[in-house]
Parts: sequence; C-alpha cells; structure tokens
Amino acid sequence: MFSMRKGNQYLTLYLASCLFFISNCQSTSSTSSKHHCLPDQSSALLLLKQEFEEGMSSEPVVYYPGNYPKMKSWKAKVDCCSWDGVTCNNKTGQVVGLNLGNSWLSGILSPNSSLFSLHHLQKLNLSMNGFIFSTIPSSFSQLVRLSHLDLSYSNFTGQIPSEISWLTKLISLDLSNFNLHLKGKDLEAISKNMTNMRELHLDHVNISSSVPQPLLQAIVLSQFPSRSSLRVLDLYSTNFSGKLPNSFGNLESLNVLDLHNASFSGELPNSIGHIEPLNFLNLDYNHFLGQIPSSIGNLSQLTSLSLSFNNFNGQPPSTLGNLAKLNFISLQSINLHGKIPSFLNNLTQLEFLYLSYNNFEGGFPTSLTNLTKLREIYISRCQLKGPIPSEISTLPQLYTFDLSDNSLSGAIPSLLFTMPSLEKLRLDQNQLTAPLKFKNISSSPLWVLSLGGNALGKMELKIFFELKNLLYLDLSGTNLLISKGNINSTIPYFIRLWLFSCNLTEFPDFLKTQTFLMDLDLSNNKIEGKIPKWFWNVGKETMQFLNLSFNHLRNLSSNMLQESLPIPPLSTSYFIASKNNLTGRIPSMICKVNSLKILDISDNQLIGEIPQCLGNFSSSLSILNLKRNLFQGNLPETFMEGSILTSLDFSYNQIQGKIPRSLVKCRMLEVLNLGNNMMIDTFPFWLESLPELQILILRGNGFHGPIWGPHNMLGFSKLRVFDISYNNFSGKLPLEYFKTWDAMLMVQGRDNSQPEYMEDQAPYYKDSITVMNKGEEMVLVKILIIFTSIDLSNNRFHGEIPDTMGMLKDLIVLNLSSNSFTGHIPSSLGNLTELESLDLSRNKLLGEIPHQLLSLTFLAYLNLSNNQLMGLIPQGGQFWTFDNSSFEGNLGLCGPPLSKKCGHGEIPTFEPSKESSFGEWFDWKVVVIGYACGFLIGLVTGHVIISKRPNWFVRTFRVNLRRQR
Repeated sequence: MFSMRKGNQYLTLYLASCLFFISNCQSTSSTSSKHHCLPDQSSALLLLKQEFEEGMSSEPVVYYPGNYPKMKSWKAKVDCCSWDGVTCNNKTGQVVGLNLGNSWLSGILSPNSSLFSLHHLQKLNLSMNGFIFSTIPSSFSQLVRLSHLDLSYSNFTGQIPSEISWLTKLISLDLSNFNLHLKGKDLEAISKNMTNMRELHLDHVNISSSVPQPLLQAIVLSQFPSRSSLRVLDLYSTNFSGKLPNSFGNLESLNVLDLHNASFSGELPNSIGHIEPLNFLNLDYNHFLGQIPSSIGNLSQLTSLSLSFNNFNGQPPSTLGNLAKLNFISLQSINLHGKIPSFLNNLTQLEFLYLSYNNFEGGFPTSLTNLTKLREIYISRCQLKGPIPSEISTLPQLYTFDLSDNSLSGAIPSLLFTMPSLEKLRLDQNQLTAPLKFKNISSSPLWVLSLGGNALGKMELKIFFELKNLLYLDLSGTNLLISKGNINSTIPYFIRLWLFSCNLTEFPDFLKTQTFLMDLDLSNNKIEGKIPKWFWNVGKETMQFLNLSFNHLRNLSSNMLQESLPIPPLSTSYFIASKNNLTGRIPSMICKVNSLKILDISDNQLIGEIPQCLGNFSSSLSILNLKRNLFQGNLPETFMEGSILTSLDFSYNQIQGKIPRSLVKCRMLEVLNLGNNMMIDTFPFWLESLPELQILILRGNGFHGPIWGPHNMLGFSKLRVFDISYNNFSGKLPLEYFKTWDAMLMVQGRDNSQPEYMEDQAPYYKDSITVMNKGEEMVLVKILIIFTSIDLSNNRFHGEIPDTMGMLKDLIVLNLSSNSFTGHIPSSLGNLTELESLDLSRNKLLGEIPHQLLSLTFLAYLNLSNNQLMGLIPQGGQFWTFDNSSFEGNLGLCGPPLSKKCGHGEIPTFEPSKESSFGEWFDWKVVVIGYACGFLIGLVTGHVIISKRPNWFVRTFRVNLRRQR
C-alpha cells in the first residue's frame, strides 16, 4: 500500500512539476513564434539530438504519462523555438527552457555535450530518462542562469559533483536517484550558496557515508541565510541518520517535509510544531522514539500526517484532534495500545486512515462511521475483537476497507456487499462465521474480496460469481463446495484466485473460462490424479503465479508409462508444484518459459538429469528449487553472466560430479544448498567471491580436503549458515579463518515481536532449509535474518579449536562434533552470548570445562560427551538444566548432574560474570581448615592406594604430570 501511495505521490509531483514548468515557460514562449531562435542555439540543440539519436530508437526506460521522444520532431530549417520541449526568450531568441523529461534518452551524458553550450538556460528538465552508468557531469556548473534543475530518476550514478553548488540562482533542485552519493561537505555548500532555494529534492540519494552529526543542524540553522524561502525539503530514503535537531522549527516557511526512511533516530523535537505553514509531514520508517510531540496539533494547515513504523511509546496526543484540515493520517506500527484514539472523531475532513500493526483493545468503534468522507480504512493486525458494525455501510465514499489479521467474530454484515463505492474488502485471517447472505449484489463495484482464514464453514463458490466486477478473490482455508455441470458464461473473469486449503479434490471446471488469470493458488488441497490437458490453457497468455504444491498430483498416462513434467503457460513467472507425486523427467521445453522468476518442483519423484539449459534459459529466474527428487548426473555448467539467481536448492537428490565453476557468475546468489547428494569435490574456495552469499550447505556428500587455503581468506562476509557436515573434509582450522565472516561477528539483536525473514521474489514464497539444531534435524520453513549456524560435524578435522571462534558473537548454533579436535575448549566461546546450541561431542578435547560458558544464558542444548574432559562441571546458569547425556563418556568429569562426586565438601558455584580466583570464592579460614583436613585424609588414603594399587597410581600421576606441563 505504501509503495502504491508513494508511486501516486511521485506521479502527482511529476505532473505538478510539468505544469509548473509549462506555466513558467508560457510567459516567454507566448510570442516565441514571432522570434526565430539564434543559429548557434539551433545548432547546439541538433547536436544534442545526434548524441542521443540511437537511444531514442529503443523503448523508454520508464513509463509515465507523456513519455515520448520529444527530440524526434526536431528538424533543421524549422524554428527551434517551436520544437517540443524548447522554450525561447521572446525578445532575444535565446533558449531559456528545455523540458526533455520522459523523452526516451539513454546512454552517457558527456561532459562535452552541446547541452552545456546553452548558457542562457533557466529551466532544465532531464528527469525520467536512462542515462545508465553515466555520472552527473560537473559541466552543469556552466549553466549559471539555471533557476530550475530536475535530474530525477534518470539513472545517474556515482558522486554528485561539488560544482552543482555553484548554481547560486537555483530555486528548485531535484537530484533524486537510486545510485547517487552526496558528500556532506557538498550538501553544506549547497545549503550555503543556494540562498534562493525553495525546493530541494534528494530522494534516495545516499548521504550516509560522510555526513558529520551536526551538519543537518547547521543547514537548517545558519546555512540557509534566506531559510524562510525554503518551501519543500525532501530527504526521502537518504540514510541521513542521527537525531533531528530542534532547529528544524526555524524553517518557518516550509510546506512539505518528507523524511520518509531517512534513518533518523532519537526523540522528535517539539519545535517541529512551530512550522505553521506545513501541510505535508512524512516521518515514516525512521527510528524515532519517546512521545509524539503535542505541538504537532498546532500545525493548523496540515493535510497529510505520516508517523508510521517508528518506536514511539504511549498514546498519540489528543491535540492531533485539532488538525481540522487533515485528510490523510498514518499511525501504523508505532506501539499504539488501548482503544483506537478518540481524537480521530474530530477529523471530519479525513479521507485516508491507516492504523495497522498496533495492539488495540476492544472492537471497531462505530463512532468512526461519522467521518463520512472516509475513502480508505486500514486497521489490519491490530487484535481487534468483536463484530464488524453494520454502520460501516453508511460511509458513502468508502473505497477500501481492510480489517484483516484481527480477532473479529460474528457474521459478515451483508450490507457491505451493497455499498455504492466499496471496491476492496479484506477481512481475511479473522474468526468470522457464516452464513453469508447476498442480495442484490450484481451491481456491487467490489473487485477485491479476501475472506480466507475464517471459520465460514461449507460454502458454495457460485454465490461469489454474483459479484460481476470481481477480479481478486481469496477464499483460502474455506471448505468450498463447487457445483458441476454447465459452466455459466457470466462467471467473472478473475485475475487472482487463491483457493488453497479448501478441501478441493479435483480441478474446478469453472477454471476453463478463466483466460485472464495471472495468479492461481490451489496448493494444500486433496487434488488427485493426472493434471487435465485443458488446465494448461487456463491463463495461457497471462499466467504469472501458479502454485499446485501439497496435493496428490501425478502425471502418468493410463498405461502407467512415465511422462515428462507438464509445461506451464509460457507467460508464467512463478511455477510452484512442490510436494506432489509428479514423476518423469524435466523436459528441455521448460526453458521455453523464459519469463520464469521462480521454479519450484521440489518434493516429487522426478528423475533423470537436470537440463543444461536451466543454467541460462532465463535472465529473470531468481529461485530454482529442485530438492528432494531423484535427479542424477551432473549440475548444469551453463550459469551465465548477469544472472539474478538468489537461491539454488538441489539438495536431497543423487547428483554427482563437481560444483560447476560457472556459479561464480551468479553474483546475486544468497542461498546455495547442495546437501545430501553424491558429489565428490574439494572445497569450493571461489565461492568466497560471491558478495551476497548467506546460506551455504554442502552436507552429506563426498567433499574432501581442507576448507582453508593461504590465499582464500577474503570472503563470506555475509555468510550466516555454513553447513559442511558429513563429508571427508580434513586439516586444521587456522586462527584467521573466521575473521572476515562479518555477518556473525556483530550481534544483530533479537526482536521476537517482529521477526524478519529472508526476502524472496514472490508473495507467500520463502526459502526453506534443513539444519541440525539442538541435536535434532529441523526444517526452517522461513529463514530468520538473525539465525546463524556453523556445522562442521562428522568430518576429519583435527588440531585445536581456534580461539577466534569466540569472535562470532551472533552465532546461534555451533556443531563441531565427530571430528578429531584436540586441546582445551576455548574459553572465548563464553563470548558467544547468543548461542543456543553447542555440540563438541565425540572429539579428543582435554582439560576442564571453562567456567566462562556459564555466560551463555540462551544455551538450551549442550553436548560435550565422549571426549577426555576432566574436573568439576561448572555449576549454575544453564548448566543446571542439562542432564547426564551432555557430559557422559568423559571419565575425568565429576559433579552434578553426574553421580560421580569431586571429593568431600561443597562443590563451588562459578560466577559467569567475573574471572574470580579461588580465594574470592572461599573465605581464607575455610581454605586453611579444608587444607588441613584434606592433607590428613590424603596421607592415609594415599598410603592405602600406593600399597595396594601401585599401577593405578603411576598412570594417574603421569596424566597429572602431563596436564601440568
């Protein structure tokens, strides 16, 4: 919803800018037809056309209203003042305005471009073009008369030249682009020199790398000598960081302040409420905390207020009810609790209300139905309870109503389906019940209806066919009844249809009419048998997302001969058919579906070799998942340059051979899972050069040799899961090996209230992996961003465990079991404060268990069994939760939970928080008494043992000598 809203804002701003540009040019162009432009001006423009002639023959880079190649109409011997986008001074004939926004320009804008010979330019618009790989030339500084410069979203890259600050007459500057950087000193120069600035747009420009903390305060305090002239300040997604200075209140003429996603933190200054002319304020997606200032209620001209996705606490101030002109308010995910704020009832001009992702008590307040201008209501994931009030149907202009992911109950009011303006209705993931009673709904404007995840009972699908305008329908989790027989020609033509978990046993016949389907989800049903041939004509030209997973499908002919995998429509972007009984081979024809972004045919019984073309058939393929089949042979060798693959999962097959070196071309790869196959190879050192690799799983193969080389220590900076268990890897682990594993070095922090998962390229699709955690195999259906794991178990590593492992402070799972590690357990492992699972069993570790491990307060699983450890088991902390199995097979260990005692007297309890000496645990008097008693008992016991068991004494004495050495 936010991306759509931001897109609408961009479109509005773009059209407004065009109108502003045109209106400002009319005064100079109204009589331009009477004055021919000067020959040098015409020549310069024709040379500019030649520079981009080739690029204009291709499709536009971006699509917006009015985008066409304006320069194509420029012709010699025609007055250039009449050309598209050109404005002349009606007295001198000089070109003073050039509007080439959305003009299909592509290529490099050269510093020697003829553009920079147009020294009389006052207004220049090059927005929405395709200057890909082009930096902004410093030659712009030659256009000293510029008052308006717009270079937004034209694919410029690199550093913004400092010479831009020389344009001292600028009134409006828009440098918004995704790959631009601006040095702090250059931003300071802009604020100092451009004293006439009214509009400054820096959307998505990266200002984070070199901006000193007090710079923003300097800008708004003293660097704008005429700061009262600044009307628009747009720092959207600039990574500015730091605190917002109290001096913002000095921008006393500001109309628009957009700090959306600018990474600001700290408390919101009270002075922000002193900017009286402010009518647009967007502070979404920052890190603001504390109370929302009550002074915001003083902004009497405010029409749009966005404070969402911050860390505010407490209730918003009641003074917000004073904002009589407010038509848009967004207070999503800001820790609101209690009842929905009552001050909203005073906002009689409100059209857009966004309150999702909060923790409200009670139900939907009927008082909101008095806000008769409401057009959109979003209150999803807010724990609302109770029924949906039927009074909602009295809102005459309501367009969108979203109460999804709450705990609402009762019947769905039938009046909702007769509302004259309601087009989007989302009530999914609640506890609503049937029956649904529809009357006179054929004229309903509804085109989005989402009711999935409720307790609606058995329902006839055909009742929804009365909603003639319906395009998006979600009935997931509903026990659907689908009538057979003649297919009604009046069935709506759906674009998105989600019928997963609906107890379907066959493909619904009505799908034969659905020629425009783009998204179809029939997963997690009970559909059996062969996929009918007619099904592959459903959405034949339009299908993009197809999910048939978790059914009982097969593709065997009547004589049970194996057939190939069926080919989805060629327009399909997401083909998911996992967890069925599909058999046969993957035909090479699958590579004709070259628009695929996700191909997931995992958990079937497919056989044969993986087609070589899967490595390079699609420049759009992001996820390729073939795990848990019966594939044999080698992996494709054909992975190509420019690949956007992010996830490759070939695990649990019978694949042989080596890892193809062409994988190094997949620079965006995040997940590589080759586990549980029959591959034989050495460790792929070259994978360290993949900059985005986060998950690497090679477990259960025949890989061998060392995993470290003297020239291979520079990569794996983003690696979070490293599983090479059950192979034949050998050698020592050097101290330096883990020093570049940056993603595990810093504790990211845990936020269980809003867990983050690895992002994938399709709705409802998440990467999944199988890992060993806490001694058991565990499937992670979603991969948490904070989950980190190293599993080197069941190999032939030897030598000491490197102390540097204690640097990996974000590690959650560490498994080094079933190797030949020797030496002591590193005390540095006590620094792994996030660790939940530690397995060092079945090695040759010596010495005592370091008491620093008591610092591991999250440790839920510990296995130190079958080593050569000795001494007292640390007492306290998580160690009191482990049983005998964690320590068995170490003959020298003693103390609880083992039955073997360490001797007479109390067992000391170690304190994990400090390196305490023996004298700090016991009073010196107790030590003296204990020493004397122990000495006497020792003399008697020693005499008996030496005389009767001399061999045992010699063996023990030698072991102790070795320990002391």
